[in-house]
Amino acid sequence: MSALMDQDSSGMFKVQQTIGSVVCCKCGVPMPPNAANMCVNCLRSEFDITEGLQKSIQIFYCPECGCYLQPPKTWIKAQWESRDLLSFCIKRLKNLNKVRLKNAEFVWTEPHSKRIKVKLTVQAEVLNGAVLEQSYPVEYTVRDNLCESCSRFQANPDQWVASVQLRQHVSHRRSFFYLEQLILRHDAASRAVRIKQVHQGIDFFFGNKSHADSFVEFLSKVVPIEYRQDKQLVSHDVKSSLYNYKYTYSVKICPICREDLICLPSKVSSSLGNLGPLVVCTKVSDRITLLDPRTLRCAFLDASQYWRSGFRSALTSRQLVKYSVFYVEPPVGEATVGGQKYALSYVLIARESDIGKMLTVQTHLGHILKTGDQALGYDIYGANVNDDEMDEYRLHGRLPEAILIKKCYDKERERKKGKPRAFTTKKLPMEMDESRGGRGVDPGKMENEYEEFLRDLEENPELRFNISLYKNKNYQESDETASMTDGEGAPTVPIEELLAELELSEEGEGDGEDDMDE
Repeated sequence: MSALMDQDSSGMFKVQQTIGSVVCCKCGVPMPPNAANMCVNCLRSEFDITEGLQKSIQIFYCPECGCYLQPPKTWIKAQWESRDLLSFCIKRLKNLNKVRLKNAEFVWTEPHSKRIKVKLTVQAEVLNGAVLEQSYPVEYTVRDNLCESCSRFQANPDQWVASVQLRQHVSHRRSFFYLEQLILRHDAASRAVRIKQVHQGIDFFFGNKSHADSFVEFLSKVVPIEYRQDKQLVSHDVKSSLYNYKYTYSVKICPICREDLICLPSKVSSSLGNLGPLVVCTKVSDRITLLDPRTLRCAFLDASQYWRSGFRSALTSRQLVKYSVFYVEPPVGEATVGGQKYALSYVLIARESDIGKMLTVQTHLGHILKTGDQALGYDIYGANVNDDEMDEYRLHGRLPEAILIKKCYDKERERKKGKPRAFTTKKLPMEMDESRGGRGVDPGKMENEYEEFLRDLEENPELRFNISLYKNKNYQESDETASMTDGEGAPTVPIEELLAELELSEEGEGDGEDDMDE
């Protein structure tokens, strides 16, 4: 090694060192010194750190549910060339603890080849502390094999272990339409072996009790529910003391729906700070949002609070009446409840069937109503109400004559009648229950309720926040529907939301092809 003495700008001498080189003891090639005194090529020819490591392995894949078998009995769901699948493949290798794993990546294979190739880079100490790094491929042969639940379903589609009977005792299915979109968005019913649509609800059948438990837990996070679990003995092995049960979860959704009018019982009203007594339900999620339309005060009830009182709606959306708006005074107060803005105003209205009778009422819709509009509301004194609390208030004249619920866009929608919407929704693969002798689902009524649900999605952006909407292929974009509200027309869903959801949808649907092509 040579050393040169150079003088720097300060007059001091600085020693510059050069890295020496040695000759490989095997091939004589100059190289930087190392503990083995051998070049990399000679080290690789002398030592194979991948010796004894698995180069090929067989894995089992269920084509029905897309799961891979993790011995002995665990099935893991993983997408093609995903991080979960890479982790699963690495864990299947034996003796990998003898080396240090540096890197792992997929090697592209034909989708139909039933082969998965992974390139691994490992390190190991070979001689006198010298560390050698080497890459090698591992080939996984994929064998199709149905998992236990899928094989049981293939043998007998009615074979199930746990069922969730979801019910809501109301006169419409709008809550189920929204809940269906939430289930699809979160893929909550992917483990269900069968789904059946019945009167006033939906039945979900699962091949495992834990799957039903997870589904009930999901429901409790999105809607106020109460449930009861029952089990029935199917078989019993006396020698091994094994019991086979079928489990049934009876899940009841609270009968309070959005836009319902509620007359709070006196005890509930007192516990909420003398709210109401007439309140409007503005939102139903894991808790119920109640709004007093005459004071803009609000309250929130979770599932446990509601089921302790168990009150019901005095008037539902089926009893909405159409009113004409003749004058709207400037707002006298504003409030924001759950991200939704409201303004308190006095309005002059008349029922369309009785234009001669003018009414002046308070409303929380002062921010969207204007003269000449139409609105839907409840006729408090003209409606047939089966509620003792409300009847008592009406006798003493302590209730308003009408309460407006939302703005009506029937005239605007008449101009677009027959034209397809810009968006569409997905649906669960449900069977129709035809075993109730006329008590099944009426297709005509269900279609009308679904149309009302789509209108709610157009009018309320908050409803669209937690669900996925997809672009309608039969829709032709025009200037009228380019924005959510064009000033005169009815609200529509912005195209920007659909494009974003469309991109996600295409990626999800193309996982089986695009990911393999990578």
